[in-house]
Amino acid sequence: MSQQVYNFGAGPAMLPAEVMQQIQQELLDYRGMGVSVIEISHRCAEFDEILTSAQRLFRELTGLPDNYRILFMHGGARMQFSALPLNLAGRVASRKALYCETGSFAKIAAQDASLFAAVKTISSSAESGYDHIPQLPGELIEQDAAYLHITSNNTLYGTRWNQFPDAGDVPLVADMTSELLSRQIDFSKFGVVFAGLQKNLGPAGMAMVIVREDLLEHAGDQVPPLLNYKRCAKDNSLTNTTNTFAIYAIRLALEWLKKQGGIAAIEKRNDEKAARLYNLIDSSGFYRGVAQPEHRATMNVTFRLPSEELEKRFVSAAEAAGLYALAGHRSVGGIRASIYNPMPVSGVEALAGFMEEFAKNYG
Repeated sequence: MSQQVYNFGAGPAMLPAEVMQQIQQELLDYRGMGVSVIEISHRCAEFDEILTSAQRLFRELTGLPDNYRILFMHGGARMQFSALPLNLAGRVASRKALYCETGSFAKIAAQDASLFAAVKTISSSAESGYDHIPQLPGELIEQDAAYLHITSNNTLYGTRWNQFPDAGDVPLVADMTSELLSRQIDFSKFGVVFAGLQKNLGPAGMAMVIVREDLLEHAGDQVPPLLNYKRCAKDNSLTNTTNTFAIYAIRLALEWLKKQGGIAAIEKRNDEKAARLYNLIDSSGFYRGVAQPEHRATMNVTFRLPSEELEKRFVSAAEAAGLYALAGHRSVGGIRASIYNPMPVSGVEALAGFMEEFAKNYG
């Protein structure tokens, strides 16, 4: 590279440089086998070691209780929008599923689920442009529902649930695609947690699903095998040929995270990175944050400039300076800096310095 480039893309997002280098070193010859990890059988002993060590590392890092299963499933997080009602509402008489609409992906999740369950949106922040997490009084959580779905971190708008709702006896389900492993989570509060890989875990195209064992019995009779949590758990995610390379990359990302000091250490660093940018935005008199301060996410920092023309100039100049993929989502506009676990402090400092200089020149 002619210059250091920092990738602020929301996903597929950057992987740690150490992980990318190890992938490069092992790509043609996986640990003396003479073949690539892309080529080895998903049934061989070498891949079994990759799979089981990835599961073991995730349990170690998160403190995941023993009564939860870790599944690797095709189709990314979007496929789970359909898998959830099929697996959790199939044996519930009301087939009712509750949803909190806190952004575009939460809305899509409810739409996809409505093909398979009686979806009811019980809270929404759509009227204010999804700039906050709406209140969710306990009386809105109907206890005969199959589950309550939340999107814990809003990638497009930069908000997150800082306190998770108490759903009572209703299984709480969280799409944690944009923040899994970025902060300490008590998984015992959830029935199901799922995440697409392309933020903090690895390459796009698959999802990690963490499901409480008692919920494996809730699937209906017509769930396709590759969407069936119980079948996937029984087969240890090997119902068919899985994406061996993606799971290998996950294992490397988990090893990297352990070397960083684990989730507590990475959470502290993530908080500091986000605070650096938010403090600059709030004190600048030039930039304007999108999310309400008490609902801000640490993974996706969103902000606007005084005009769309300046935003286009900002993105272009930033890219020329080695700050890649800062444009907001096409449906939203503005600026979005995704600073997932692999983003180093030096990348955030480079962005902050650029923002200060840009504000001085155009403010």
